[in-house]
Amino acid sequence: MYHAFSLLSLTGWLGDELRGPEGWFHAHLFVLGWATMLAMGAVYQLIHVILQSNIYSLFLGYCHYFLFSIGIVGMLYGFICADVIWIAGSATLALSGILLFGWNMAVTLFRASQWNPVTISAACSCLYLVLTGLYGMLMGLNFAFGDWNGLHERLFGAHIWMGTLGWFGMLITGFSYKMLPMFYLSHDYSIRLQKVVLVLWNAAVITGVVAFLTGFKGGLLWLALLLLTAALLFYVYHLEQIQEKRHKSNPGPGIRWSVYVSRAFAVYAVALLIYSSQGTELLLHPRVVLLSGWVYLGGGCLSPYLAMPPKSCLFYGGPTNMASRQADPNSADGRYAE
Repeated sequence: MYHAFSLLSLTGWLGDELRGPEGWFHAHLFVLGWATMLAMGAVYQLIHVILQSNIYSLFLGYCHYFLFSIGIVGMLYGFICADVIWIAGSATLALSGILLFGWNMAVTLFRASQWNPVTISAACSCLYLVLTGLYGMLMGLNFAFGDWNGLHERLFGAHIWMGTLGWFGMLITGFSYKMLPMFYLSHDYSIRLQKVVLVLWNAAVITGVVAFLTGFKGGLLWLALLLLTAALLFYVYHLEQIQEKRHKSNPGPGIRWSVYVSRAFAVYAVALLIYSSQGTELLLHPRVVLLSGWVYLGGGCLSPYLAMPPKSCLFYGGPTNMASRQADPNSADGRYAE
């Protein structure tokens, strides 16, 4: 539903400035209403198979969904009307839903105590989501009361960086380590690069946040992009390792497309790194930011999500539950038997 509204208004705001009530409306409709809602649903669906245990509380899941959904609708209404009271109250509801989601995932992960690149990536992504929500709330308080004028732009940059690269990026890379081997029926592949990507990606997220919060955007922001590019290159190469060990030649067009998109985004990151070496201020040019956001969110993030629901329904939602049949109980890293 959120995506339908976003697409219907796409041509009217695609190239517009995103700062201001109308831009905030469309950005939150797309990122929170569609992308984050879809990502949260994927977490609820996949966490059971990743951990081989039940989620901590279904009740908290329903409460999270109720608060988050009502909060998003209220925020969007507040943006349309430019009503600070509506925005503040609804943002509080949405943040409460995010906190419930984070707590539910944290307890589920710690109770399972199965720490590997997949579960650590999921834990980090949920932590970044919570921090993104808190930074957004701080920006809202500053907008209402104006007490930290010098900090608002810094919070804004950290809010976007942590939400896009931290929440979405860590979730996609982590879950792909579980999904691709299942769809390709791959096993006996090395997971060493998963750990390398985990370290580099977290380093990129943290370095970028520090760059924005401290105001030292020059060298630190370019270093963050360098770390991210290295993580992407290792990630793409690891996907190739998984494909080399496959026992199924055709995982489906959606999965193949998600792999192609990952390669394309890695190429884009390399090009952006070379381009910004002329001057890091180029990274923050509005058109560069807008283009990078669309390439990353529209391609690098959402393509894997859109590719996986039909497949994941087959593996997780059917009465035969193929994932349970194919999971190798003797494999600690979650590899799959034929």
